[in-house]
Amino acid sequence: MFLHPPESQCLSVIAPCRNEAAHIDAFCDSALAQQLPAGWRMEVLVADGRSDDGTRERLQARCAADPRLRWVDNPGRIVSTGLNACLREARGSVIARLDVHTRFAPDYLAQCLAALERTGADNVGGPWVAEGVGHVGQAIAAAFQSRWVVGGARSRDTAYEGPVDTVYLGCWPRATLERFGGFDEALVRNQDDEHNLRLRLGGARIWQSSRIRSHYRPRSSLRHLFAQQRQYGYWRPFVMRKHGQPGSVRQLVPAVFVAALLASVLLAPWMALPLAVLLGAYGTYLGAVSVQAAVASGHLAALPWLPVVIAAYHVAYGLGTWRGLWDVLRGQAPSSQFARITR
Repeated sequence: MFLHPPESQCLSVIAPCRNEAAHIDAFCDSALAQQLPAGWRMEVLVADGRSDDGTRERLQARCAADPRLRWVDNPGRIVSTGLNACLREARGSVIARLDVHTRFAPDYLAQCLAALERTGADNVGGPWVAEGVGHVGQAIAAAFQSRWVVGGARSRDTAYEGPVDTVYLGCWPRATLERFGGFDEALVRNQDDEHNLRLRLGGARIWQSSRIRSHYRPRSSLRHLFAQQRQYGYWRPFVMRKHGQPGSVRQLVPAVFVAALLASVLLAPWMALPLAVLLGAYGTYLGAVSVQAAVASGHLAALPWLPVVIAAYHVAYGLGTWRGLWDVLRGQAPSSQFARITR
């Protein structure tokens, strides 16, 4: 996988991108502003997926102006192929993944290195914290952050420090990636969850540290949120087919909910009670959780949007999971409809 021998106390930052002309400069500035421990140096490899909006030209100009930045071609155009393209060129003894739509604390990478040394873990990262823009974006972020929406995922708990089943982005000793390999290029989505599941099945430890701080910018419209979550759900069965199990049981709950809803609708002409009970229970849940999420996030103005945002998370993910399961059971190749990364 790696084409170059490791260099001691060199940290390789890897990031995929495609059509990010509006964000690539801010990302480069943020990455280059990272404060590393004494004796460490950094290289930032950005894999461009054949952008056609000027991202590639801007990125190449930035690379020419700062030798720490390196442009990598990603003809596969998806996240997993971009990450692997960066890994092949990486020289660092430690590899850290960054995201173009995430704002990082100045000591983000330093805290990653400290967590690796402190815990001896095979992959470390911080909590996944969303920061939305506008009332809809704030509602999406508030729902994203609520444990009652995402099934109690520890990745949303900003205070949690300890072992986890998956972690946001990730930072690995090079030896971990040499042992377990890179990212599955058959997966357009969920490649990070699959990679962490592969590590755990192989006996590796994944650690979340509250000291590793960043803020992720989620989608800002219901249409884009629905498309994103449906795509995430679609790829879940392909991960299950590969490993014979999901990354976590909570990932199956939206599909169960959608199945129960459909069954209740079909039974309604003869037996209306199941549908009434399900809709009543879910409506009560939506109201209570919307208030909790709005208060916890401090964005009370997002409250009117939260019920439909939460429902979009669950219904879209559940529908996507069933569509992916249908293709898996039929032995079909992944649908091209779900093979394109959109923002």
